[in-house]
Amino acid sequence: MNAIDKIYSNTVGISFFWKREANVLMPRVQLVFRDIGFLLTLNELKDFSDSCTTTRQSQCCNECKDLKNCRSLLLSTPSDKIDLAVSKDELDQIHELINGTIFRVELKNWIKNVSLN
Repeated sequence: MNAIDKIYSNTVGISFFWKREANVLMPRVQLVFRDIGFLLTLNELKDFSDSCTTTRQSQCCNECKDLKNCRSLLLSTPSDKIDLAVSKDELDQIHELINGTIFRVELKNWIKNVSLN
């Protein structure tokens, strides 16, 4: 774990910066959940959060007996070639992971900018 700086985690995943990207002007965030990793900019994270909101408004199929655990929702990812089949519970956890990450990255940037003034 010495190669990373953890940003945020919850029951579904973790987000962090790779230390090797610490000196990069616009470091990307590694977001990992469900055996999948995404290396994203802050703007891509925000787009991913918007995709979660849009997907949340989708309906499950009519035959679902277990709406919370049925993976009938398709979540668009920042990669236009990849969508993920998720349940409502997974979607909520992924959305919370993304939003918590965005909040902490923006807070870190704000504190860094305030300290420069």
